[in-house]
Amino acid sequence: MSGATEQSRIAVVTGAGNGLGEAIAKALHGGGYRVMVADIDETAAQRVTTALDASGASAIAQRLDVREKAQFAATLDAAVQRWGTVHALVNNAAVTVARPVMEISPDEFDAVIAVNLRGTFLGCQVFGAYFRDRGHGRIINMASLAGQNGGTATGAHYAASKGGIVTLTKVFARDLGPSGVTVNAIAPGPMDTPMVHRTLTPERLAALKATIPVGEIGDPAFIGQLVLQLASPAAAFANGATWDVNGGLYLR
Repeated sequence: MSGATEQSRIAVVTGAGNGLGEAIAKALHGGGYRVMVADIDETAAQRVTTALDASGASAIAQRLDVREKAQFAATLDAAVQRWGTVHALVNNAAVTVARPVMEISPDEFDAVIAVNLRGTFLGCQVFGAYFRDRGHGRIINMASLAGQNGGTATGAHYAASKGGIVTLTKVFARDLGPSGVTVNAIAPGPMDTPMVHRTLTPERLAALKATIPVGEIGDPAFIGQLVLQLASPAAAFANGATWDVNGGLYLR
């Protein structure tokens, strides 16, 4: 399995029906991967799949509610049934609610954590066990600048979930690394996605750009290319890291 060529490699991307997930799916597919486009929105997943490969030979859509472990298992099974194996998982599915921290209800907090943090945990568990048994695999978790600097423009619950993903990435990297499985995170800053434009008014977005050293928000296509590199067999020594992509807005 470790000797698979890119043309024979299989990736599953959660939350791939739009935004960063769509960009990641496009990059992987363009890099020669067969891609399962997993999303709770079946219509969005099918739209992306059709754009990648209308024949369904190298891209398929899968409904996935990341809050449910059984659905993760079914998603893995569906990919294996279709293509024989899986080499990489990208845990990208997430929700945001832009609300002041003192106004967040316990139920809303739990709902955001369930998708963002629990969903990443379940993906790492289900696919991590599969990869471990085969002695090879790549897991890439989507964290966020908000989880590093406490930014609350996208909600304190979102920031807390993304900070948790950074820690989960380290835990799973230690656990799975000896089995040939790497687990890394990417922490994007503000990106040119529907989520950012939905969350920030044009005035707030302009003010934000003025604080970023490169003067612009990020291109989702770059995140896709970084995922493509981390999913590669050549990335065997990258493990447990959080890769910052924020234009210099936050420096560690």
